Amino acid sequence: MSTPTMVNSSLEFLLRFAASGYMPARWFYPAPKHQTLKNKPGPLKSFEVVSHCWQYSHLLAFQLQSLVDYPPTDFELIYTGFYNTSDDKTVELIAHFEQQEIKNVRWNFQPLPKNKLLRRAIGRNKAAKTTKADWIWFTDCDVIFGKNTCSSLQKQLSKERSILVFPEQVLRTALLCKDHSLLNSDNKSGVDLSVLVPWKLNKHRYEKATGAVQIVHGDIARKYGYCEHISCYQTPQQRWVKTYEDRAFRWVLGTHGTPRPIENVSVIRHEEKGRYKQNTMSAKLRKANRRLKDKLFAR
Repeated sequence: MSTPTMVNSSLEFLLRFAASGYMPARWFYPAPKHQTLKNKPGPLKSFEVVSHCWQYSHLLAFQLQSLVDYPPTDFELIYTGFYNTSDDKTVELIAHFEQQEIKNVRWNFQPLPKNKLLRRAIGRNKAAKTTKADWIWFTDCDVIFGKNTCSSLQKQLSKERSILVFPEQVLRTALLCKDHSLLNSDNKSGVDLSVLVPWKLNKHRYEKATGAVQIVHGDIARKYGYCEHISCYQTPQQRWVKTYEDRAFRWVLGTHGTPRPIENVSVIRHEEKGRYKQNTMSAKLRKANRRLKDKLFAR
């Protein structure tokens, strides 16, 4: 292991300890003094969704189609999607959706070098610092927006004073194996969202703004970025790494976020992780671990 890699690994380990609540982020990094907004909020005019895709085109198709089928009616939604040009299926899918002109939806697909794509905080920080939106949602490509998602975003965020919020409840599929029909449809031209109807969706409640459900006020995103000053989370990687930066991001903001009733958000849970090298011992252990946790904690 090279010296820079060892330094970053050590820093990340220490940050995971600090972010557990033992030390305030302001001792080390720029951080908000308050977790509520000073100015009175107004009607939501612009909203940005930020997502990453690496070998997950079969999931991204559902997310993009949901914005085609259920676009906002009273604000602009900017969809920023990071990808790599070597991922042929994702490139083909993006080409299809870029040709579609959807009222109030603006496509903003951005290619990244693979080593930058594989460290999710790099793309998220880029989007955070450059966003022009009132609010920005850092999500994953297995999240689907439903019929009332945009209208409930308008209702909630137009009166929101917290700097970080998240949907208090989502609907999730069962843990699907890689051969499941839902994950193996021909999706290069989008999908029919009605295929989700026959599958039982279970309610899941979040306790904090984690992973794919982090909605941040635009002013906060522009000022503090996404772990912008934490070097280990802005260092390119040769493989997809565990996303511990989510915890560090909440630590910097000084809040776990506020739950809000954002409607009709769904998640496709999948057993096979395309971002990892398949058929290795570590991949098999991860899969076994996901199956075990699903049996123990599924609700």
